[in-house]
Amino acid sequence: MASSDLEQLCSHVNEKIGNIKKTLSLRNCGQEPTLKAVLNKIGDEIIVVNELLNKLELEIQYQEQTNNSLKELCESLEEDYKDVEHLKGNIPSHLPQVTVAQSCVKGSDLDPEEPIKVEEPEPIKKPPKEQRSIKEMPFITCDEFNGVPSYMKSRLTYGQINDVIKEMNKAVISKYKILHQPKKSMNSVARNLYHRFIDEETKDTKGRYFIVEADIKEFTTLKVDKKFHVLLNILRHCRRLSEVRGGGLTRYVIT
Repeated sequence: MASSDLEQLCSHVNEKIGNIKKTLSLRNCGQEPTLKAVLNKIGDEIIVVNELLNKLELEIQYQEQTNNSLKELCESLEEDYKDVEHLKGNIPSHLPQVTVAQSCVKGSDLDPEEPIKVEEPEPIKKPPKEQRSIKEMPFITCDEFNGVPSYMKSRLTYGQINDVIKEMNKAVISKYKILHQPKKSMNSVARNLYHRFIDEETKDTKGRYFIVEADIKEFTTLKVDKKFHVLLNILRHCRRLSEVRGGGLTRYVIT
């Protein structure tokens, strides 16, 4: 056996002997009456520290739960903010304009003998008789969105669904403006689209408003991909549209 191996073995044996001596010494200390009181006090302190650690662990769990709740609340507020911004940027044009009247006027600026002129509201102009309304898809409400099954929504948000509705309405309006346009005023592009629209009509779509994938690609920036078809499932679930198939085409009918 090499001398280095022997030295390592001796060192290991001496370490074990030292540990045994320490253990016996501590054991003997526990038997001494003068040290029992100290050891008992140390034991009591250990119990108190253990209880404090348990309370600290419970407090940490509570703080983690509170943190998760605050994160969910923050995400909910962000969604509400997006909804408000979306509504703010998409106020229907048919709403009446609010006119702010001057409510506070200094007395010195008014002539008591001069009658106050009240401006009458302008009469609402009637649309021309030849103008035809185009049916659009209503936006999804918050209650409807909350009623959509989770597996169907996946990671889609309320705002994303209404953004798609907005784009699809754009396609519907663009298509039926061409269909309602006098043929004499059409250019070659509009005329070609007009004939395609007529060819896509069926007895099941007569008198109804619908679009196909070609219209979505023609008039919007939407991508007809897997995510788009997931959105279509939600719109069907919320009864915003239905499908009419035939001739190798899927027609998305506004309901």
